Amino acid sequence: MNKQNICHCVVASLLSVTASSWAQTSVGLGRADFKDNCASCHGHSGRGDGPVQSFLVKPPSDLTTITQRHGGKFPQELMWEVIDGRWSGDGGPHGSREMPVWGQEFKARAMTQPGDSATIAEWSARNRIVSLLKYLETIQRP
Repeated sequence: MNKQNICHCVVASLLSVTASSWAQTSVGLGRADFKDNCASCHGHSGRGDGPVQSFLVKPPSDLTTITQRHGGKFPQELMWEVIDGRWSGDGGPHGSREMPVWGQEFKARAMTQPGDSATIAEWSARNRIVSLLKYLETIQRP
């Protein structure tokens, strides 16, 4: 095996470790964001029974049945749009809905220092939404 082949093997190995670590970190970030941002309405188990749910006009959804309600397939794009919320005619922090516009909120949270890049903040917001989606997939009931 020559030097170039060894290098390619090492890079491939590192990429696979990084990819699996990313997936684990991503679900972990989603779980933490869910606990910090979603559980007050949707409950710690995601079933719509959070401590503030009784104060809401519309009861929060049971997030453990998303896949059941969509023919056995988790609807990634739909859930992205619901969580992100920026494309739904947003007129404030909650837009025209009770649920916060998390894309806007996560981006704002990433812009904490003078000179922070809007592009990097956008990628941070998107990563957090992907992480929430990954976590939500793990709590689906059969």
